[in-house]
Amino acid sequence: MDDATFQLIDRAVNDQPQSTVTVLSSLLAVEDAIGYIPTEAVEAVAVRMDATVNDVWAVATFYPNFRFDPPTDLRVEVCWGPSCHVMGATAVIAAAQEALGLSDEGDTLDGKATLRYNTCLGACAHAPVMAINHHLAGRITPDSARSRIASALATAPAH
Repeated sequence: MDDATFQLIDRAVNDQPQSTVTVLSSLLAVEDAIGYIPTEAVEAVAVRMDATVNDVWAVATFYPNFRFDPPTDLRVEVCWGPSCHVMGATAVIAAAQEALGLSDEGDTLDGKATLRYNTCLGACAHAPVMAINHHLAGRITPDSARSRIASALATAPAH
């Protein structure tokens, strides 16, 4: 790990502005600062909180949205909440998986993209909804999902 990343972790863990600092708030601060939680950050949180590394890992692995590997350049989220589900999210998810070469949510083998299922993207009136790098699109069809993902992949940095 380079010095700059280590300094970001140190500031995230030790310079939290809230009055109550917890293992969870520390992990969130690290992920906000560098995009994921490396092993070194778990160790730094354990030292700061006077906890064991196992205790910190227990919190970190309890929450499924934490990343433990560097983030990909492209984040695709498909809502599968009730409104989106009723309006066809299952087919949109299948199309997104196909476009990314995945059988479930996760990172592509080339490390270029991540697919996540989201319980709510907050645009129920436009269901089904998909977001690419936090840019929402509504009334998504399987074809438009494939097209949007292909376009985003074509413009994403090469790995």
